[in-house]
Amino acid sequence: MRHFGGAESAGPAPGTGVGRKGLKKNALGLFSSVAVGLASTGPAYSLAATLGIIVAGVGLQAPIVTMLAFIPMLLVAYAFRELNASNADCGTTFTWATRAFGPRTGWMGGWGLIVANIVVMVNLAEIAGVYSFRLVGLDELGNNRLWTTVAGIVWLAVMTAICYVGIEVSVAVQRWLLCLEVLMLILFAVAALVRVYTSPPATAIHVSASWFNPFEVSSAKALTSGVLAGVFIYWGWDTAFSVNEETVDSTRIPGRAAVMSVVLLLITYGLVSTSAQAFAGVGTSGIGLGNPANSADVFSHLGHAVFGSNDTGLFLSRLLILMVLTSALASAQTTILPLARTVFSMAVHKAVPARFARIHRRFLTPTWGTIGMGAASIALLVLLTSFSQNIVADSIDSVGLAIAFQYGLTGFACLWYHRKNLTRSARDLVFKGVFPGLGGLIMLLLFVYATFVVYASPEYGTTSVDLPLIGPTGGVTVLGLGALLIGFLLMPVVTRGHAVALRLQRNLLPRRLPSHAAVDSASRYLPADNGSGVGGDWYDVIPLSGTRVGLVVGDVRGHGLRAAATMGQLRTGVRVLARLDLAPDELLSRLDDLVEQSAHEGGTGPGPGDPRPGLGVSCLYAVYDPVSGRCRLARAGESVLTVVVPHKGVVERPELPPGPPLGIGGPPYQSADLELPPGSLVALFTGGLLQTADSREAGLAQLSQVLAGDRTSLEELCDSVVATLLPGAVDVDATLLVARTRLLDRNQFAQWALAPDPAAVATIRSAVGKQLGDWGLDDLAFTTELIVSELATNAIRYAGGGPIQVRLIRDRTLICEVSDTGHTTPNLRHAASDDEGGRGLFIIAQMTHHWGTRYTPTGKTIWTEQDLQPGNGP
Repeated sequence: MRHFGGAESAGPAPGTGVGRKGLKKNALGLFSSVAVGLASTGPAYSLAATLGIIVAGVGLQAPIVTMLAFIPMLLVAYAFRELNASNADCGTTFTWATRAFGPRTGWMGGWGLIVANIVVMVNLAEIAGVYSFRLVGLDELGNNRLWTTVAGIVWLAVMTAICYVGIEVSVAVQRWLLCLEVLMLILFAVAALVRVYTSPPATAIHVSASWFNPFEVSSAKALTSGVLAGVFIYWGWDTAFSVNEETVDSTRIPGRAAVMSVVLLLITYGLVSTSAQAFAGVGTSGIGLGNPANSADVFSHLGHAVFGSNDTGLFLSRLLILMVLTSALASAQTTILPLARTVFSMAVHKAVPARFARIHRRFLTPTWGTIGMGAASIALLVLLTSFSQNIVADSIDSVGLAIAFQYGLTGFACLWYHRKNLTRSARDLVFKGVFPGLGGLIMLLLFVYATFVVYASPEYGTTSVDLPLIGPTGGVTVLGLGALLIGFLLMPVVTRGHAVALRLQRNLLPRRLPSHAAVDSASRYLPADNGSGVGGDWYDVIPLSGTRVGLVVGDVRGHGLRAAATMGQLRTGVRVLARLDLAPDELLSRLDDLVEQSAHEGGTGPGPGDPRPGLGVSCLYAVYDPVSGRCRLARAGESVLTVVVPHKGVVERPELPPGPPLGIGGPPYQSADLELPPGSLVALFTGGLLQTADSREAGLAQLSQVLAGDRTSLEELCDSVVATLLPGAVDVDATLLVARTRLLDRNQFAQWALAPDPAAVATIRSAVGKQLGDWGLDDLAFTTELIVSELATNAIRYAGGGPIQVRLIRDRTLICEVSDTGHTTPNLRHAASDDEGGRGLFIIAQMTHHWGTRYTPTGKTIWTEQDLQPGNGP
């Protein structure tokens, strides 16, 4: 994974505990994570702004409605927890949806989170501005749009600066603000209930069991509207996951913190909503929670009534206003945290410009992600308030749609991400399947019903739009769907690079592996599931002369189009060099020259931290001969070969001669020879296959266990390996190639030793003719005898008197091989009319489909292939 340095430096300072993306690791514990999750919801602010709206919709059932919204939140919290346990990435929904459904869906998930956070930041800033003036008694300025906007801009700048100077400073501020907020909420709830049963106001009503009966709600529409508003007051606990890479035990602590946060919110909201309703009632006048004049802020009107007008009461009323102010500020600050980190993760995965992936050297916070999102929030605040206060109000309501979209998508992503693991245990089925699936389904239903029924009504909200072909539509639906539509329109532009790279690589890899007499084979390729897309992994099965087969797996460093294009060049290079019948070590040496030349022609590359694709390529190349059962192979880099001995199930990892990665220079490559019994299982793979294991050795042990214990087909074996080693998504490409070896049947080939005597040519012609007769290939007897005669004569004439061997192989073609101790390569040429020789190879080339030369440790072999009629094969 590429690390980005901030504008101030090329990388983080040493000794600062830097995580895998450059963020400060182990900065938060469980308590701090819970504090961040609670503070991000802004309990006091959320209740102040939403409780009146819920009461207006559902009446006395407001407490149960606020508590019902807890159910989908808890279900989705489990989805976040399970996804985070598999992949602790600060991009949360963006990253997980990308890995579950692909980059387009992931982009929409990230966009939904960005929209919700930026819009709510506008409202938080406005609330903070209003309460700042109310706190000091300047109510007139608190009602002035200009001054509240200015105050909101100041508060956004301050909160952005706090987030910028470090996660630990941000969390320290959160803890103090949250403690004050929770203390005042408890004090308010207790004081209100005491007044109800000791000195009740005229509006007071005793707590009743009917308040907690959802079937008492007047209509499904009212219940849905209330639950959706309730979803808004719970929203924000997922900030604990957005700072997961900066948390101790990042795969477990954020999950615990989120579930604890949701449960604590349930208790808090249930207590405060019940006490507020018991004290103020649901009337539409005075301090009643149903009073439209109080719906935007119930606490400022209840403070004096609950605490009284004496000095202590005035002081506590001021503290209540301070509580809402600090709640809005805490929520604004903790909204910047997930917003900045989501954009940061999207930039790391190349879903947004790379500038947003820069990390401050000292503070270890996203530089442009934090500042940029703070500036975007300020710009949107100025833009919306300059139009109409009604648009601001409806934009806040539309946040519920973005929240439901993001949370629903995360629930479904968890279900799909872990779909192959649901049957492993009852726990996996419940927490990775049932709970996330139900949470996603509830959020989907809420989204659809609210969008097209509740919010679409022109009477809902403060604005409406007359849409062509549709007619008057509620402004909340228009704003909510419009914001998501903008992301949908941007999606093809943003994800185009990934789609093109993936399509290119898919086209460059084998569409299907060829069937071969030497091996049965199967493969799997898993592209990286992040926005940077595919990398440079490749594999191939290459038919070679003499029924031999070449097996190759390689990995180009880097991601994207350049890596995919480099991979295509190298795969083509390997196939060309392999067809020259080069030994594995010589092939890697030639390929190393190709890599260096390509890198030199490509220039110096983009700079530190982003290595040029092609440099440091790993590759394992093996050639298996089904006649001898011998496999010769060589490697570049850290490639590993795994062999399963047939019938015994013993897994071996042969020690291969080390070789430097291609393109960086080093000692020469060396080949090693292995004797493989028929039925041996050979596995070649890239390092990405082991990426989720605790260590390389642990991953190899897992792989060995699967390979040794599986007797199924190779396709099913590949599925088992992937399901075991890569049960979820992958950070880098992973490639697996498995092959089961075979030996040619003894009646498929014949070989003879030939004395270096011209008189022996007639003898071998006769033996070849008889063998072809036994195979039923009499129609090829004349041409084959001519080929053997010409090649044997040349071997006797030019090989210097060494031993000569002739071999016939009946496969899909008829293969004729003549081996000698000479090292000179025969050249095909057009003989002149007065030349005495030079016509033999020309005649052979005309009579055969292929011919060529390969070198052996003892000399060379000249081979030819003739096509067989259908039905004449083995």
